[in-house]
Amino acid sequence: MRTLINMRILFSSVPQHGHLLPLLPLARAFKDRGHEVAVLTAAGMAPVVAAQGLDLRPAGPLPDALFAEVARRTGADPAGAPTPDSVAEFFAGTRIDLTADEALAATAGFKADLVVAELCDYVGPLVAAAQGTPVATLAFGPPLPPVFTEAMDGMARTRHDARGLPWQPRQWLLDTWPASMRADEWQQPEGWLPLRPEAFRVPGQERVALPVSGRPRVLVTFGTWFSDPAKLSPLLRALSTLDVDVVVTLGLAAKPEEFDVDRERVAFVGFTPMEDLLDGVDVVVTHGGAGTTAAALMKGVPLVVLPQGADQFFQAERVAAADAGIALDPPAQTPENLLTAVRTVLEDVRFRENVTTIAKEIAAMPDANEVAAVLEAAP
Repeated sequence: MRTLINMRILFSSVPQHGHLLPLLPLARAFKDRGHEVAVLTAAGMAPVVAAQGLDLRPAGPLPDALFAEVARRTGADPAGAPTPDSVAEFFAGTRIDLTADEALAATAGFKADLVVAELCDYVGPLVAAAQGTPVATLAFGPPLPPVFTEAMDGMARTRHDARGLPWQPRQWLLDTWPASMRADEWQQPEGWLPLRPEAFRVPGQERVALPVSGRPRVLVTFGTWFSDPAKLSPLLRALSTLDVDVVVTLGLAAKPEEFDVDRERVAFVGFTPMEDLLDGVDVVVTHGGAGTTAAALMKGVPLVVLPQGADQFFQAERVAAADAGIALDPPAQTPENLLTAVRTVLEDVRFRENVTTIAKEIAAMPDANEVAAVLEAAP
């Protein structure tokens, strides 16, 4: 059996909040259990990692450089128009090419007992192959269609081959998606372990208190990178005609003054942990990022999902299939359709009842501490 003392756990992530944040509860759990934990991602994510009290091993560029290089190589846009080939090029081609050397150097003095990589990270598994270390993959959101995962795996294999490194399958799949929301054809993979998702929080940070008016509250969040003021302003103006409180959480690329809305009817908050925003919310209007979707589900809040790109269409489809909310795919993402969807979710108790059942299911899943205990005791 593996020793339970002074294990070294390396967490590895694509340098985007939606990819990194789901790893943090398990990273904190391992640290709290006395193990040495490091996070492998780009230096630009240092403030997020530091706020969690974790050690950063910086490597590779941020997504803007990766997207630019993918566009230069292929002309593709894996965020706005994802295809298996473009997604594989971004995660398993370009990112490995621009990150692997720095990652191997950054982890040379950190011989890990376990590498935990999020689903789209292929740099951590490459480091694991170089060190002979087992890999646990943390999946957020519903399972990706095999055509995407097979394309990513196939491209990553070519990068392993080029470096003379073995291709080793993951030993565990840590699955944060509730079982009742999976497609009927889903089959449990080998090494499957359920893991309760957690809404993002910063340990020790004072919680944000939102005002209470007695009206229903609609939280609008389009993640860190999809909060385009030109697209959101007409939607927010429509929502402000309802007798509700509209709270908008901004991403990292937008400012309140860039939105053309009634300031007396729409309140803006900066980038704020979801844990602080969801209490008292009646509907979440969102792009359908995996973290936002999971946080709303675990809090029992129904959704109206307007997917913009990436994997958001997969989340939207599963939310609609479970009657946990309503999905509006392009070109149906109009102010009029949004108003109708929000009214329907507010008035039809079926959505609240369904998402309450899902929240209870999520609450019964093993938490990060329980999963850490299973992994540290594995042979």
